[in-house]
Amino acid sequence: MPFLVSQPAMNNPIIQRELVDALGHPKALAIQAVPAVLFPLLVVLRWPTDSRVDMSGAQSFQVFGLFGYGLLATMILLVPAFPATSIVREKTNGTLALLLNSPLSAWSIYFGKLLGALAFVLLPLVMSFPSAAACYAIGGLSFSEDLLGLYLILAALALQFTALGLFVSSRSSSSDAALRTTYGLVLLITVISLGPFQFFRSGNWGWMSDAAVWLRYLSPIPPVMEIIGHGDIGGQGLAVAKVSPWRYSAVSVAISFACILATVRRLRPLMIDRARPAGVITDDLSGFQRGIRRLFFIVDPQRRSEMIGPFTNPVLMKEFRCRQFGRSQWLLRLVALCAVGSLGLTYVSTSGTMDWGVHTIGGILVQLEVAMIALITPSLGSSLISSESESGGWTLLQTTPLSIGKILRGKLLSALWTLVLILFATLPGYAVMIVIDPSLSQQITYVLFSLLLSAIFALMLSVAVSSFFQRTAPATVASYSLLFAFWGGTLLVWLGRDTTFSEGTVETLLVVNPVAASLSVMGTPGFAQYHLVPANWWITGFASVGLLCVLYIQTRRLLRP
Repeated sequence: MPFLVSQPAMNNPIIQRELVDALGHPKALAIQAVPAVLFPLLVVLRWPTDSRVDMSGAQSFQVFGLFGYGLLATMILLVPAFPATSIVREKTNGTLALLLNSPLSAWSIYFGKLLGALAFVLLPLVMSFPSAAACYAIGGLSFSEDLLGLYLILAALALQFTALGLFVSSRSSSSDAALRTTYGLVLLITVISLGPFQFFRSGNWGWMSDAAVWLRYLSPIPPVMEIIGHGDIGGQGLAVAKVSPWRYSAVSVAISFACILATVRRLRPLMIDRARPAGVITDDLSGFQRGIRRLFFIVDPQRRSEMIGPFTNPVLMKEFRCRQFGRSQWLLRLVALCAVGSLGLTYVSTSGTMDWGVHTIGGILVQLEVAMIALITPSLGSSLISSESESGGWTLLQTTPLSIGKILRGKLLSALWTLVLILFATLPGYAVMIVIDPSLSQQITYVLFSLLLSAIFALMLSVAVSSFFQRTAPATVASYSLLFAFWGGTLLVWLGRDTTFSEGTVETLLVVNPVAASLSVMGTPGFAQYHLVPANWWITGFASVGLLCVLYIQTRRLLRP
């Protein structure tokens, strides 16, 4: 589709190649068609059905709120995928060396990829213009403050996540690693950056309170909530500084500029010619050096592995030893860090430092667990099947006497062990809560069971999606998109409770969300009034079993000669 690129932009051939190659892919049609259908549907759901005009603008803000949250979620999910694989794909295909040694300068190469990626990721934003015009036609909205403010935030978000994706792509060795890191940083920027403000919003912590306020400027969620009229997230009735669209845009552009400079500095031929360190085996070191390493490593990554036992699943051991993500030494450190964080949460609440209740602390712990599950599980599950197809491992598996059940058990157990470690992360915090208030034991048990079902569902969804792809990168994008859309989409409906949707509608949609079920069982403010269990347990369990059946059928088809 060369006509989509203007003639002045044709001076940079990378723009045309990036944009035309992206638009020529079959999946690009779905990326553009889904927003074109979804956004008008969101507007129609809350379009006024009578002939009366609401002079207060309440109806228009209800429609605009649902439209704004849907557009924000769509941009967060779709923007990082394409730029995160742009440079690393050149490296794996062997064309990066040709590109860096071409007459094009590093700035020309970078801006070619940046503009090509921006042109692609901004197309869903352009597809939403008719729906935004419909919201404005209802009346009650300000064109300059509401519509332009929302699109200013989303444009700054697109630039920031595109620059961030290109930066990560320039430092990654594989597409799935680049996608995993980029989505993790997006989660850090959009959600986790709002956490410190929950701790230090009282203003009695000096510079830490000021730093927590500035961290809120990283996330696009508070300014979008201000524009839509839902207040400031985490404010809880306090008089806090609003995160205006201009303030967020300024911080976002500054981060984008830093990522641009860091990426351009790496676009040199030397970035490919750098030799990797040879490394050393721990068993070859002296006894004193091995003792020192034992003090710093719970699980030593450079220690020789033992032989696989005769009664051990070989697929399970292969996944543990060959998987680049989910190594035991880093997982145990992550679990230890989260355990210390959960104990810190319970300490500051029980010592009287924070005026928090047990339900608020439990809700924060649930959110911490869910964030870790949503970040790690798609990365683990999406590579279990697709990586074998991409590397040619299915050919070897077809020649072995291993059954389908043994192959699936080995792969699923390798990822399930990682998820069990994640669930152990916040157990110390829950244990302290039970010691303080023994009546919470049954409630916390239900919460942990809901989180376990959430992890199993996320794993089965990711692995089932992986069985339909030949490459790991698109499987990872699809897994993240489906999981975030399933969990986050119903939470968008929850944000519109009492205004856009009734309580009955919100409860009906939340009953399929295991995250909302965990928060409701914990009695978190905003979720305590919904009764989602045990109905959610049955729905999540049957959905996981159905995904397992799909995985078995698809694996059986792939293993046929």
